[in-house]
Amino acid sequence: VAESIGVERRGGYYEESGALRDMVQNHMLQLLALVAMEPPAAFDANSVRDEKVKVLKALRAIPLDRAKEYAVRGQYGAGWIGGERVPAYRAEEGVSQHSSTETYVALRVAVENWRWSGTSFYLRHGKRLPRRATEIAIQFKRPPHLPFGTAASDELEPDLLVLRVQPEEGITVRVGAKLPGPTMRLRTVRMDFYYDTSFLAESPDAYERLLLDCAVGDGTLFTRADEVEAAWAYVTRLLDVWQEHQPSFPNYDAGTWGPPEADALLARDGHHWRRM
Repeated sequence: VAESIGVERRGGYYEESGALRDMVQNHMLQLLALVAMEPPAAFDANSVRDEKVKVLKALRAIPLDRAKEYAVRGQYGAGWIGGERVPAYRAEEGVSQHSSTETYVALRVAVENWRWSGTSFYLRHGKRLPRRATEIAIQFKRPPHLPFGTAASDELEPDLLVLRVQPEEGITVRVGAKLPGPTMRLRTVRMDFYYDTSFLAESPDAYERLLLDCAVGDGTLFTRADEVEAAWAYVTRLLDVWQEHQPSFPNYDAGTWGPPEADALLARDGHHWRRM
């Protein structure tokens, strides 16, 4: 979840919240639960919630003595967004000049169950990043054997399924395709689906949908108490660790993709952040 805006005159609120509480604990962990949950027995509120709770309860607790291997926090300094100079977080209205509140979080999350054992989930959220985008990228494992030969598949990237939540809601599938011609050469191609161009209509605002669900008594998209408790149990351990250590802020410029430690977080696993 990338945001190009800053705190937008909400400095007083954000100082007491920070990125982990404001976005990760609720919105991002909910998206994680929706992606990783098993198919529910029925598409009703309790069945969906039951499967989401199983995922949240299966999150591996962040080791207190190795928190840096699983989480990175940051705070933006001054920089440039869309050709305009923007102030540092500590220069925003209502923010302390010595603030240690994080405006950026990157996490390596493990779900300890049979399906997802050994698979890492990477979460990233920050303010004053280069562009606004909320998306879920699911990268498929490379087959253990490619029968096409090394030369034919040199330009081939792993297959990818991208769910774009906002803006430009839609889905992108990245797959390998054979180039035209007599020789076997493969290249990565994209197939895109956009809601607005496919249906020639805008999706209702998120709050419109929720207000309608309230009116008809459908709680599927609302969090249940045990979901909330499980999410808070996961992030509270990290908050406790962060309170014990004073960060060196600011550690990334506005208009960049966050602190370099976030790149190192994925590099330990041989990965890198996808370009958004």
